[in-house]
Amino acid sequence: MRALEDAAIGEFSAIEASLIPLTSSSAGSEDGTHRRPSGDGVAQRPIAPKKGSDAISMGKAAPAGDAGTERVELHVKGMTCSSCVTSIETMLGDQPGIVSVSVALLAERAVVEFDAAQWTPAKVAEAIDEIGFEADLIEQARDDEVTLSVYGMTCASCTSSVERALRDVPGVTSAAVSLALQRVQVQFEHGTTSVRALVQAVEDAGFDAILYDDRDESQLSSLTRVREVQEWWHAFVMCLYFAVPAFLLHMVFSRLSLFHSVLNAQLRPGLYVQDVIALLLTLPVQFGIGRRFFRSAYKAYKHGTATMDTLVILGTMASWTFSVLSMLLALRCDTRDACVPPKTFFETSTMLITFVTLGRYLENAAKGRTSEALTRLMRLTPQKATIYEDEACTRERVVPVELLQVGDTVKLVPGERVAADGVVKHGESSVDESLITGEYVPVRKKPGSQLIGGTVNGTGTLDFVVTRAGKDTALSQIVTLVQEAQTSKAPIQAYADRVAGVFVPCIIVLSACTLVLWLTVAFLFPPAWQPQMLRDAQGKFMESMKLCISVIVVACPCALGLSTPTAVMVGTGVGASNGILIKSGSSLEAACGVAHVIFDKTGTLTRGQLRVVDRWDAPDAPVARTAALVHAVESRSEHVLAQALVQYCEKLSDSLCGTVTVSEFEAVQGAGVRAQGTCEGRTYAVHIGRKSLHSAPLPPGAAAFCEPHEAQGCTIVYAWLYDTLVAAFALADTIKPDAARAVELLHNMGMTCSMMTGDTQSTARAVAQAVGIPLAHVHAGLSPNGKLVLLHQQRVPPPAPPATRWAAVRAALVPDAPTGVAMVGDGVNDSPALAAADLGIALSSGSDIALSAASIVLMRNQLMDVPIAFLLCQRIFLQIRLNYVWATMYNVVMIPIAMGVFLPWGVP
Repeated sequence: MRALEDAAIGEFSAIEASLIPLTSSSAGSEDGTHRRPSGDGVAQRPIAPKKGSDAISMGKAAPAGDAGTERVELHVKGMTCSSCVTSIETMLGDQPGIVSVSVALLAERAVVEFDAAQWTPAKVAEAIDEIGFEADLIEQARDDEVTLSVYGMTCASCTSSVERALRDVPGVTSAAVSLALQRVQVQFEHGTTSVRALVQAVEDAGFDAILYDDRDESQLSSLTRVREVQEWWHAFVMCLYFAVPAFLLHMVFSRLSLFHSVLNAQLRPGLYVQDVIALLLTLPVQFGIGRRFFRSAYKAYKHGTATMDTLVILGTMASWTFSVLSMLLALRCDTRDACVPPKTFFETSTMLITFVTLGRYLENAAKGRTSEALTRLMRLTPQKATIYEDEACTRERVVPVELLQVGDTVKLVPGERVAADGVVKHGESSVDESLITGEYVPVRKKPGSQLIGGTVNGTGTLDFVVTRAGKDTALSQIVTLVQEAQTSKAPIQAYADRVAGVFVPCIIVLSACTLVLWLTVAFLFPPAWQPQMLRDAQGKFMESMKLCISVIVVACPCALGLSTPTAVMVGTGVGASNGILIKSGSSLEAACGVAHVIFDKTGTLTRGQLRVVDRWDAPDAPVARTAALVHAVESRSEHVLAQALVQYCEKLSDSLCGTVTVSEFEAVQGAGVRAQGTCEGRTYAVHIGRKSLHSAPLPPGAAAFCEPHEAQGCTIVYAWLYDTLVAAFALADTIKPDAARAVELLHNMGMTCSMMTGDTQSTARAVAQAVGIPLAHVHAGLSPNGKLVLLHQQRVPPPAPPATRWAAVRAALVPDAPTGVAMVGDGVNDSPALAAADLGIALSSGSDIALSAASIVLMRNQLMDVPIAFLLCQRIFLQIRLNYVWATMYNVVMIPIAMGVFLPWGVP
């Protein structure tokens, strides 16, 4: 038992090692068409987000589902903490016509749904700019529009030549050339022409052209925070030029006798050289580099909110203003001998802005590292590919990978990355798919095998036919899925946003209270009751002001706001790198509340690669005719049972398969299929499926055939022509080798497991015994609706909602015992249960509908990834809780110290 746990934990250790703690608690730091694989890799298909989840779809003014409602995605720059997020969501969300607003801090993304009659995407961007942040629209990729960069145009005649060449291409509806930008925007009929044909037309006209698309580069730049890191590093270096001299002036030079006479010299009575130098050193930092803090704080003030920048400005301006006023008051003296040096601390504002800029630099560098897994995925696609220009594969041509199109034959040499999804046409090799699936054993490829874009070829040379290119590849879909998961919010984030929303105002109130309190103590209490630092008559107000400023400086709301998004971004990226795709933050949190896991049987616990091991034929039924009808009808279904029957019957009815026509096909969920089949000029009502599909009783011979096979765990499929049973097929499946280990590990993790299937009770019990699921937890003969009803029966009623806000916070941080139900499946008939479960887990070899309904997709098609996915989610959520604990402890401890709570006991 222990060895089993160690094996799973060992497999998980590489994932866990990537989940580094991400607690931002530093003072002054801000924020915070389905084809099943034949054993040679994962299935390739677009993987859609779970319907109804909080995953966000990309697009510019994309339809949002309701009439008149559109959705736009924007890149928002300038956000530093959850207060910024709250400001945008609250202020924009309160506008008439705005349906919903969702902002992701780390991803710097905002998704807004709006009434198209009142708003436009550009107007939404302007509204965010008005709030105080910079918003840029993220263009949606379109199939019927493309922008090309054209080189060599020098005059209006050139633009006319390019436009004329493009408009002569069949399918092109418009072409608009910009000479200044050296670009041309082309609209065309998708399917009539291609991007490569457009590029070729421009080149034939005598110019060079490439596809213009900066979305990926801008996303990479945004994710890695290149611009922000450079800006804050430059600001930090500039601060050092002034902060270091100001610090040395105050802490070193003023205490050395060598400089004492010079620094204490008076330019006029009360105006000291040291203070003038300090003021001059402060001005470039306070009003130059600090100008961005002023702009942000002012815009927040205009809209009635406060952010971290508000605290920075209050702290620095308080110290700077106090110092300037002290200098002005010192000028009242008449003679140099009667003057007393003013109490100034210009270095405080200078050093504070310096440390804040350093914090912003480190914060943005850390944010860039949190998306390392995603940026690594985005860089997997190669830049160029070699294609064959003729069907004989003799003439080669190197093209940019973005110009690949479906149907191209690509040459793949040893060590080269696969440029697009495809099917091997010639050659054999091993391909490393580890960066896509997390499986480090190379996968053997041969003619007919599936290739995934972004994977690395081994030592052989392959020719493959492109089946998906560009944004339709599996890699692009995975990247989109992970981006949407990282943009979504886990429910626990709502509590952090609430706290951060009131944090800054509370700090401002506390700092004001601190000033009033210590001024009261300094001027109204007897000296014996006062701390030593307040007994000097000239330092009472200065020391009280320092304590007030300390509260503003030490407070850090950003650690709270970054606790969840940093962990979610790292966790989902690491999961994607290891073949576990988590679709949203809510899915991650739901996984931590699962107590019961329900498995589908066929294709989930078993391989789903069934084969016919025996058959029974009615005495008067022609075998070839029956096989031909079964072959033709089942060819319309994607179910694994249907595929096995098609392969088997094809061998029995070669001469008749092409003569059968099918009409009125109907799939009966959980039971089988019905259709009209015409064979040799005669039409039959064909029923193929389980015994429950037809009410006619089984003849004795068929019953005698079925009983022993069902006892051995075989699945029986019956075929009726009208009301006559003409054949019965016994299909056998093999249990996945890791099924028993996965179930056992889930039991050891404290979860219970059950199995539900549409198969017979005897077959289901045989599989359950083999994998370790108690027979009492086996539910057989279920339709999709029956699975849905059973799932609701397994679910424990949710607890009553928290009565108070603090109870809600406690419930989020210290949840009760898990009560959720997870469903693991792969077929269309599993889709309702996958969508209705607290957590739906789909294997990548399953149907497209199942993948859309699931919350988590397992790319490696291995059941051991089910407990690993739970371990990953639990580890991420544990990190979130630890981040909250550390962030809270920092503020709870440091703020009272900054307020001077321990001054009465002599602790400064």
